[in-house]
Amino acid sequence: MTDLNDLFENNKAWTEAINAEDPTFFKKLSAQQAPEYLWIGCADSRVPANEIVGLLPGELFVHRNVANAVIHTDLNCLSVIQYAVDVLKVKHIIVCGHYGCGGVQAAMQTQSFGIVDYWLRHLKDLYQKHHQALKQIADREQRWDRMCELNVVEQVFNVCHTNIVQSAWGRGQELSIHGWIYSIKDGLLRDLGVTFESTDGISKLYQMTDAS
Repeated sequence: MTDLNDLFENNKAWTEAINAEDPTFFKKLSAQQAPEYLWIGCADSRVPANEIVGLLPGELFVHRNVANAVIHTDLNCLSVIQYAVDVLKVKHIIVCGHYGCGGVQAAMQTQSFGIVDYWLRHLKDLYQKHHQALKQIADREQRWDRMCELNVVEQVFNVCHTNIVQSAWGRGQELSIHGWIYSIKDGLLRDLGVTFESTDGISKLYQMTDAS
């Protein structure tokens, strides 16, 4: 097991490297944060948000959980979204999943994994919804990859369905919601082509007329 002291040494080396490049970096960083982006991603250790998009601390507001889920009873995620939208005034919310997501794979199985089963129930519902189309994909890995993509699209809609986002749109705030996916195999991001800047394209059932 890696000695925890190594982490402190790594931290010291990191701060020294940052200070060598910009001696005022931490002073400016401690003054305020003004990111333009909220990243909602998976907790997978192979998907480090800032590094993937080449942004420094302070430039990306981040929320991560198992399988990058946006669940409307999850006050943690909703609080992050509200703070990002209402206080930080981010201009973009990026829901980013990744191929080979273990949470998605678990949701496609009947095996129990413990308490996380309750969290993954929402993904199981999604898998059931698209089961007929997914079973047409013969290759197991490709089927898994497609489910990872469908999960991102679903979570984008879930973000758009919140009164937080719709209220922002209602008052004319600049805010776009995007769905991306990351490949651990090549390190590249892919835009899934699902972007919303207003309630256009969202089912009337989920549009809250008094959200503004």
